[in-house]
Amino acid sequence: MDDMITTAIVAWCTVLALAPPRRPLALGALSFLCSFVLNELPFAAFGYLVASTWLGLDQNDSGSPVTWAIISLAAATAGGLVVVAWRGLRAGPAVSRALAEGLGAGWRTALDAGMAARLRRRLPLARIVFGPFFFHRRDVRRVANISYGDAGRKNLLDVYTHRAQPGSVQPGSAALLVHLHGGGLFMGKKNREALPLLYRLASQGWVCISANYRLRPAAQFPDYLIDVKKVIAWAREHAHEYSAGENAADPAVVFIAGSSSGGQLAALAALTANDPAYQPGFEHADTSVTGAICLHAYYGQAGDQQRSPSSPLAYDGTGAPPFFLAHGDRDSLIPVEAARLFATKLRAASSNPVVYAELPGAQHGFDRFHSLRFERVVDAIEAFTAWTRSREQRALPRSGG
Repeated sequence: MDDMITTAIVAWCTVLALAPPRRPLALGALSFLCSFVLNELPFAAFGYLVASTWLGLDQNDSGSPVTWAIISLAAATAGGLVVVAWRGLRAGPAVSRALAEGLGAGWRTALDAGMAARLRRRLPLARIVFGPFFFHRRDVRRVANISYGDAGRKNLLDVYTHRAQPGSVQPGSAALLVHLHGGGLFMGKKNREALPLLYRLASQGWVCISANYRLRPAAQFPDYLIDVKKVIAWAREHAHEYSAGENAADPAVVFIAGSSSGGQLAALAALTANDPAYQPGFEHADTSVTGAICLHAYYGQAGDQQRSPSSPLAYDGTGAPPFFLAHGDRDSLIPVEAARLFATKLRAASSNPVVYAELPGAQHGFDRFHSLRFERVVDAIEAFTAWTRSREQRALPRSGG
């Protein structure tokens, strides 16, 4: 009977992954908690299903009703997991379309040759299937708990950088990425989301930063946005101290990224660059960014366009840097309609590109593991940043010969 219960739990989580309810919010949150791991790791769920089913068959009479019930339920669940995996594979075409729509059909031809050569050609299938929880890489070091402000643990950051050996990092690859965690602005911490992205870029010579910031209820808007601005200012001033080998980090190339509420803050930071209202005591620091990357982010409600300064939808988007947005069409915590609205509004106002990737079958929190879906998103982010940096390089004045 225990094995029947185990198979039933996997089956229920599979159903929630395939068709998560969004309303009421409490049910959407429960759906997220029950299904988001399985939704990203169907191979692990399939292995667990096979093991539990086999154990159940071994412990029950082969012709008993319980045995046939376990077999039937396991077979139906396995079919559901195939659909979950297929949806994960569809992230590849989805992000390809998004890049072509946002950057132009010939975006690859606009890439710097060196950056184009570093783009990944194949998915790390072995890591996806056998090591989705293992993020550390031998060629990347993490320097933890560096203070950037006076709010104690809430003002600490981690730096990820390449363990450089002579010739191991190609010239010109030391851009900066600042990532902000999610948690609804009242929970969460650095070193949790988007680790496949941070380690991937650091292995390519980037200096990546994952930062804590003050949270509710002790902090209120704009406290957490001020902290984000402090992190950007810190990165411009100190990131060169952590650069790989001879590659000095370029303080002019800073991408801001975030997951969930961290994506909300990333968008706000990009839309309020150098606004002294959000930089008390460091008004003259440069907090502009080269581009923004928002993963399953909160953008506000439709009515927020007219009122809340904590909502990215409240800003018109004029002067916004390039944006990369990725959102799941099965997100039960932050409905995809808000992401669509923000992308549409930003495209109408900004002269810079907006890449919006809507991921088939993706739930909230899709950036927590090495998965078929998120690895394709990582590749798209790397392509987006390469395109943006290539354009910046072409815009620089050439020195006379």
